[in-house]
Amino acid sequence: MGVIDNALGIYPKALSFRSQRSAVLAGNIANSDTPGYKAKDYNFRDALKSSSDSFSVGLRTTNSGHQGSSISEDFGPLLYRVPSKETINGNTVESDVEQAAFSENAVRYQTTLQFLSGTISGLRLAIKGQR
Repeated sequence: MGVIDNALGIYPKALSFRSQRSAVLAGNIANSDTPGYKAKDYNFRDALKSSSDSFSVGLRTTNSGHQGSSISEDFGPLLYRVPSKETINGNTVESDVEQAAFSENAVRYQTTLQFLSGTISGLRLAIKGQR
């Protein structure tokens, strides 16, 4: 499996990161009216470094009620976003900033998916021995 993983490069991890970031950004948008909610996001450089340094199989659970996963990737810590303006209720979500970040992340996800698809197509051609 290592040969295939090497051939696919960073694209599978990048897709996983983009997917996980979409969930975080969607959570921010969903909580835009929740008093005291702090907007979160990943630092891309930290996520890339953490992802390349540590790929672990299985999650550690701290409670018997937690669900496990067969594959887990650590993209570094979730950081709190610093708002450009204060709100009365302590919520740091800025809807326009979150929606722009979500849209950008979606475009980058699609682009990464296209790169991965091209890589897989190239591998298929190489396996078949065609040009």
